[in-house]
Amino acid sequence: MHTGNFQHLTMATKKSTSSAAFYDVDGTLIKANIVHAFAYYALNQPTVTGTIAQTIRTVASLPLFWVADKVSRKAFNELFYRYYRGMSEDRLHVLAEELFTDMIEPTIYPGTRSLIAASRRAGCRQVLLSGGLDFAVRPLARYLGIDDVIANRLEFSKGYATGRLEKPFVAGATKAQIMRDFALAHGIDLGRSYAYTDSYSDYPMLAVVGHPTAVNPDLRLRATARSYDWPVIDLS
Repeated sequence: MHTGNFQHLTMATKKSTSSAAFYDVDGTLIKANIVHAFAYYALNQPTVTGTIAQTIRTVASLPLFWVADKVSRKAFNELFYRYYRGMSEDRLHVLAEELFTDMIEPTIYPGTRSLIAASRRAGCRQVLLSGGLDFAVRPLARYLGIDDVIANRLEFSKGYATGRLEKPFVAGATKAQIMRDFALAHGIDLGRSYAYTDSYSDYPMLAVVGHPTAVNPDLRLRATARSYDWPVIDLS
């Protein structure tokens, strides 16, 4: 296992945009995940009764979230984001900055900045590819100096979340197609590009690039990386 060693990055032409580095976020670059983010929003509702109600719903639904995630990451996302229904778009965006400061920044893995710096030196365009919500991920992207953010987007009606996601859903196999579309639109050679994730559910995003890397991997991804001789790094 590589620990804090990013020599697996192939040096490319400086500032070249012909290759990209695609990063999953939760569990890969940060310890926090989308359930933590929702819990933060639930605990910061504009009324005390709203906070209590959302917190109770979240705690009661944790076993359901766990089962859905094991069955399908796409099914998990569709189920999970229903719990945002009725939340104010303005409040969600305002709280995103506080969410980053209070919850996300403290959980950034120690090796995250070094990995991104090495990737940037290699000339790769930096892309976050997250199943989290776009407005929650953007402060992290700014902090890390990331070029592009591709994340899930909540649907809003009259300023309030409907509980549905706009398409395409960013999860599982869909990530691979999103990466192909992004590469086509921006002149990216996926064969020269990199992908980083912690979860076997993101195997498709690793399979679509020439340089896949398992980061803080779960057991199944660790075994897969070992069988394919992919680099494995620990950012903690």
